[in-house]
Amino acid sequence: MSHDAENEMNYRLISILHIACALLIAALTSSTAAETAADVLKTLRHGHPRLLVLDADLARAKQAVENDPVARQWHERLLRDAEKMLKEKPIERKLIGPRLLDKSRTALHRISTLAGLYRLDGDRRFAERARKEMLTAAAFEDWNPKHFLDVAEMTNALAIGYDWLFGFLSAEDRATIRAAIVEKGLKQSLPVYEKQRWWSKCEHNWNQVCNGGMTVGALAIADEEPALAAQIVADGRASIVLAMKTFAPDGGWPEGPGYWNYATAYNVFYLAALKTALGTEFGLKNTPGFAETGLFRIHFTGPAGRTFNYADAGEKAGTAAQMLWFAREFNQTIYAGHERAMANSRPNILHLLWFDNLGRAPQDDDLSRAAIFRGVDVAFLRSAWGDSNAIFVGFKGGDNKANHSHLDLGSFVLDALGERWAFDLGGDDYNLPGYFGKHRWTYYRLRTESHNTLTLDGGNQDPRGAAPLVAFGSTPQRSFAVADMTAAYKSKTTRAHRGIALLDRKQVLVQDELEATQPVEVVWNFLTKAKIETNGDRATLTRGRAKLEARILSPAGAKFEVISANPPPPQHQQPDVHNLTVRLPAKTTQTRIAVLLSFAGAGAAPKLESLETWIAAGKLSPR
Repeated sequence: MSHDAENEMNYRLISILHIACALLIAALTSSTAAETAADVLKTLRHGHPRLLVLDADLARAKQAVENDPVARQWHERLLRDAEKMLKEKPIERKLIGPRLLDKSRTALHRISTLAGLYRLDGDRRFAERARKEMLTAAAFEDWNPKHFLDVAEMTNALAIGYDWLFGFLSAEDRATIRAAIVEKGLKQSLPVYEKQRWWSKCEHNWNQVCNGGMTVGALAIADEEPALAAQIVADGRASIVLAMKTFAPDGGWPEGPGYWNYATAYNVFYLAALKTALGTEFGLKNTPGFAETGLFRIHFTGPAGRTFNYADAGEKAGTAAQMLWFAREFNQTIYAGHERAMANSRPNILHLLWFDNLGRAPQDDDLSRAAIFRGVDVAFLRSAWGDSNAIFVGFKGGDNKANHSHLDLGSFVLDALGERWAFDLGGDDYNLPGYFGKHRWTYYRLRTESHNTLTLDGGNQDPRGAAPLVAFGSTPQRSFAVADMTAAYKSKTTRAHRGIALLDRKQVLVQDELEATQPVEVVWNFLTKAKIETNGDRATLTRGRAKLEARILSPAGAKFEVISANPPPPQHQQPDVHNLTVRLPAKTTQTRIAVLLSFAGAGAAPKLESLETWIAAGKLSPR
């Protein structure tokens, strides 16, 4: 045999061996994938519906509609909403800025409402309108994977509709919707999971929303696409633990009330879908702090339904159907009672399908009027539960590096007499240039000067600064918290502490103590929509018939001054907001600023004590 012929034979033999190995690896991979699918999906509930609400659960909801006046009211409201949806055009693929998110959320609201009412009442008009919405979304060229929240929410929407209306949809409808869920939803997540990029490894709301949407989508089509579904369920399970650990140790959420709602809503979509589809949530609901996070919502909501809306959040509390899921899963009837009161006439379909008539809204005898959430360094003080005129203070230390944060360490809000007196303005337009980038700290609503805290020399706090709460105490006569804000001003101060106390349920004392290396200009800020009259170290704020008296107790010579809180356009305009500031007589290297906020009949001013005395009375151990 020639040398060339021998080489050719060896080459063919090697090629055959390579092919055989490749086939063996492919067979093993296929077998492993099959085993993985079989393992992860071995308890998959056969047939549909299997997501969030099973047919067996509908009996409870129907009975509630029949026997409970709140459930009946919610049902009637949802029916009115659904009737309006029948006349609305299906969504269009129109981006707002870089986002399709508005359309994804509209689709979710419509499809879940219409499909849920069809399951309850059997009205085929609602099922047909939901079908039309799903087929419209399925025909989009894509669901905007550049902004993956859009994909996640649209996948969630179509998955719920596909599952809840499975028996109504034709085989052709199912194939079309299933293909969209797979191609425009689930497969878009595979590169993110495989390379462990972006939302799959972050620890904030993007993680829960994207994992939630993908997992709900996977479970909806798991019997037709078992390998793909198993992979996504497994990847989502490994990823979501990163975000869920953020609830530790006590249920607080660093992104503020608005993103608490978003994150927990999708966390519950995720867990509830696993539980109904697979019979297990893999023990994830036992993550430290998760069972307590409903208390965070209760405490961050003031007596008139306004939240302590730090970070990019609005002040309206809105509704949170996940609180009803929490109530049942964690046997926390107070969650259900609070949410029934919050939902009132604004329920969504899951409020009705997860309806819980147990429990009551918080009362003074079953929930503390003061609370601290050490994981996020936020405290809440109030004079009473169940009184819309109660005094309420939300006070944060926190971390300026948190997602969606503002430069607001030490900020607070104040409610009393049914009014909000000290405002957090919330976020601005996300489509402003560089809002989440290099221009973020140039926008007024995100800067330190627009928050109820201190500005030094007119500048911002350190964007990487944090302010731990170092003391907390609560008695019927006095509740308080102290934040160490030194790191927020580390280029200018050697010590910066702020304490806030609620005294005899009638007065609020805000006390700051600073020591600086060089003389600094210190400005105390209080943003309000009240009418303001100043007279040296005193100011009277009026909203309607309600009045708040502000008095500077320290330092001598400091005066109130009112300045505008309205930035130049295109930033959000708020000409009705003013900043009641405290100006010191001169720059200083050491000062104590103490401002007393009182309502009618509050009594005399308290004797001032150093914040070191406050800290000694309620010192917290370092975390």
